[in-house]
Amino acid sequence: MTATTPYSGETVPAPEGFIWGAATAAHQIEGQNVNTSHWEYEYSENTTVQEPSGDAVDSYHRYPEDIALLAAGGLTAYRFSIEWARIEPEKGVVSRAQLDHYRRMIDTCRDAGVEPIVTLHHFTVPRWQGRDGGWYADDVVDRFRRYTETATAILDDVEWVVTINEPNMMVNQDEAKIDTDNGVNFPGPSPHVAQVIAAAHHASVEVLRGLGHVKAGWSVANQVFQAVPGFEKERDEWGYWREDYYLEQARDDDFIGVQSYLRTIIGADGPVPFPDDVERTLTGWEYYPEALGHALRHTREVTGGIPMMVTENGMATADDARRIDYTTGALQGLAAAVADGCDVRGYLHWSLLDNYEWGSFRPTFGLIGVDRETFVRTPKPSLAWLGDLAQRNVLPAP
Repeated sequence: MTATTPYSGETVPAPEGFIWGAATAAHQIEGQNVNTSHWEYEYSENTTVQEPSGDAVDSYHRYPEDIALLAAGGLTAYRFSIEWARIEPEKGVVSRAQLDHYRRMIDTCRDAGVEPIVTLHHFTVPRWQGRDGGWYADDVVDRFRRYTETATAILDDVEWVVTINEPNMMVNQDEAKIDTDNGVNFPGPSPHVAQVIAAAHHASVEVLRGLGHVKAGWSVANQVFQAVPGFEKERDEWGYWREDYYLEQARDDDFIGVQSYLRTIIGADGPVPFPDDVERTLTGWEYYPEALGHALRHTREVTGGIPMMVTENGMATADDARRIDYTTGALQGLAAAVADGCDVRGYLHWSLLDNYEWGSFRPTFGLIGVDRETFVRTPKPSLAWLGDLAQRNVLPAP
């Protein structure tokens, strides 16, 4: 098989009604997202980012083309995020124009025969929320509830809503913070913030369920924690506040988003480095497509079996043929998990576009390439390859 031909190997049917699509995030594609605390950080004197987001890939203006390319490629769902900092530029101030903008995105999806899957929060907060302490702010749960209530104005025909993207990554801090549970500096994940963000999620789900038609859940970064033999206890302790707590919080949700890229091997003192000869992606992660199957099974185990959707999975590479190889392996793992009884409702590839990867444009995850100077979009063979599987509704056989 070459990178330009449909998958010709043995296939198995995907579940009936399986959703096939791709995902993006507002800050990574829109450009000029100036009212977020992340933009402020990118342009601060002490920033550690390699390059700021700037115009990103100008999808704020070019989203009709992006959605059209997704549909032409054979995919039928688009997960995108709406930007809190645009909708509520100052505390309590709602921009009707920005709500209308995101409503037009939903309508554009509908007109193209594409299912819109909307994420309310994908890492960024408004500057005013950042100044108030972000997820440490005393009123952040109420603020996020009110933001969700505001967003419902444009969600009248949206079935799938992700409240918060990868909450476990947002609170998986390297810096020390004062943690109110422990009363001391707590390097690493903060149980206090984990509980706050879970409360915000539950409040958001309650609002969304009030609409009567929305399936609501959040997405968790599944890191496939594996133990060096004999260090299973250390693995479980390492992983609880970094992943499993968030899976537990989803047990009463309508679904959970599974986001999988890699595995993490835990020894006596935490993650164990991989050997130098391991194949790595452009993000420095191990090439390990098997992670998705492991992530689905682990998520089912911890959540008790609520419906799952793969809301992100992909590979940062300049070699599109290798992207197809990775995705083949990931989908084979998904197929095996489904055969084992996992309730998986869809697969959304990360990402639709080469975009801004939180500090650099170098890691290219996209099914569509973007010229950094002209913003010209160029679909890659991987888009048509994945679209063919979608149109046939089949998965590569394990």
